[in-house]
Amino acid sequence: MDRCIAIIPARGGSKRIPRKNIKDFFGKPLIAYSIQTALESNLFDKIIVTTDDKEIAKIAKEYGAEIPFIRPCELSDDYTGTNDVVQHAIDYLKEQGQEFDYACTIYATAPLMKSKYLIEGFQKLKSSDAINAFSSTSMPFPIQRTFKVNDDGRCEMFTPEHYMTRSQDLEEAYQDAGQFYWTKLDKSSKEIMLGKDSIPIILPRHLVQDIDTLEDWKRAELLYEVIYKAENEKYFIQS
Repeated sequence: MDRCIAIIPARGGSKRIPRKNIKDFFGKPLIAYSIQTALESNLFDKIIVTTDDKEIAKIAKEYGAEIPFIRPCELSDDYTGTNDVVQHAIDYLKEQGQEFDYACTIYATAPLMKSKYLIEGFQKLKSSDAINAFSSTSMPFPIQRTFKVNDDGRCEMFTPEHYMTRSQDLEEAYQDAGQFYWTKLDKSSKEIMLGKDSIPIILPRHLVQDIDTLEDWKRAELLYEVIYKAENEKYFIQS
């Protein structure tokens, strides 16, 4: 039987949205949504939150996660990458005699995440020779038609040869959705997550919203409100 662990990184020092991971989002701390979606999937033998913050730890535990340790300060600054945080958690548990076949890193800021996509990611990864599977979504506009603003404050296209190309004739592009990242722990890869060893799990764009700024937060609230209302209306109509 495959053993799976969900690892949710949640440090306490968010700058642009103070206390972001436990800020109230429709009546619950933001991190609660990630924990509850992981629980709902029934995929995991263990769901842990790795944090340096005792208040986050307390709230995460109340919503069903385990807190096997308080993350060291040297892994809690603005420059520490998620990979280092996750590897620390895996190594710590291994030292305690707890080993796993699959790890899923889940961001604490993913209230729109659905358990069915977590399940899809696990199933597709397990049945393939890939090493990773991660949440992604399509770009809303052809990247070949985008431009930057140069040092003179003027427009400069990245691929000007496509200025007159019809949108429907351009290859579709995708981006990281920032929700979850599955990994086989018995294999390693020199590729980046967005490389050939990974399977993208394509989410509809209305379920994807990074939450880094207050504007992002407001957009996430609007999306959640519309989705929640639509789901409830569907339930009552069916009933």
